[in-house]
Amino acid sequence: MDNDLPSFVADDRIARRRDLLADGRELIYFDDADTTLGPDRAVDRRTLDARPATATMRQDALTGEWVSIAAARQNRVFLPPAEADPLAPQSPTNPSEIPSDYDVAVFENRSPSFGPLLEAPDAPRGFDDLAAIGLGRTRTSVGRCEVVCFSPEHTGSFGTLSVSRARTVIEAWAERTAALSALPGIAQVFPFENRGEAIGVTLHHPHGQIYAYPYVTPRTMRLLASVASYGPTLFADILASEQAGERVVLRGEHWTAFVPFAARWPIEVHMLPHRHVADFAGTTLAERDELAVLYLRLLRGIDALYETPTPYIAAWHQAPVDVGRDDIRLMLQVTSPRRAADKLKYLAGSEAAMGAWIGDVTPEQAAAAIRSAIERADAATPVTAEGASR
Repeated sequence: MDNDLPSFVADDRIARRRDLLADGRELIYFDDADTTLGPDRAVDRRTLDARPATATMRQDALTGEWVSIAAARQNRVFLPPAEADPLAPQSPTNPSEIPSDYDVAVFENRSPSFGPLLEAPDAPRGFDDLAAIGLGRTRTSVGRCEVVCFSPEHTGSFGTLSVSRARTVIEAWAERTAALSALPGIAQVFPFENRGEAIGVTLHHPHGQIYAYPYVTPRTMRLLASVASYGPTLFADILASEQAGERVVLRGEHWTAFVPFAARWPIEVHMLPHRHVADFAGTTLAERDELAVLYLRLLRGIDALYETPTPYIAAWHQAPVDVGRDDIRLMLQVTSPRRAADKLKYLAGSEAAMGAWIGDVTPEQAAAAIRSAIERADAATPVTAEGASR
């Protein structure tokens, strides 16, 4: 195993302010470089119930995959009105999760899929333990799940942020990746954003999440197998191939975004850094600065495809903590089931039951449409580095 984690280089223009919520959960405020907020933060004076017990993982003996049974999540808030938004700053009438006004806030999920325990007698015990197949196998779902609030506003998404605020969120992703990767029992860290009711979001508030898993996820295990079969230059070769083709939608000094050769979804865009970096913690300040601009342009372009906002999942795939760090590169994958203005692609028999995908649009057509939409979005609302943190 290779666990040579990078030393995280923080942007000192983005202040961090650490606190605890009333039940002991960690809360971190990240202040924009151009923040108008003062340094003081209110104390969380709520009286809260004890946190639910850590969930239990069960193994599917047919696939070897592990399923976390987190029953406490069944009662989480579902599409509340603005006056009861649990991610808004607390007010006299709204005892929300965040005591003070903020730019970006990160806190431990009250009802996580993994955690709050990081260590337990029956926690996963490495690759060999998890890979063994048996009936009725269980493990404790140790780990950490965090909520990343992009803004104090009730509505919006990453694409509606300013460049400065986008840069602050990216800084939070990088710092939390470094911190979570160093915790005991953590095997992989995954930042992501679910956007839109068609995706299944339960809160309109602009936010994302970070999962710190106690195992390497099935998708990444398949990727490790692909690298083992192809060789360690897989990501570099994919990037070079896409940069030479017609599916590139955005390219900067440090990042390239493209529709992949074998796209599954009607809207699917991947983005790779130009150099090998295993996760956000290893990115440079210059890479994060450029990403704040390019990522906003990409998401605003995807929204400009149609007259209404596009539902999507934005998934930041990162190398595991202990394996594949020299081979697996940080990669964004944005996917949307939207195949027309008023139509969604549903995963029916072939995709859902057999994992055998059928594409509705050629990747080349999709890339051309997204490039055109980015041009329209750039013309309507230019995104520049002005206001970024460095």
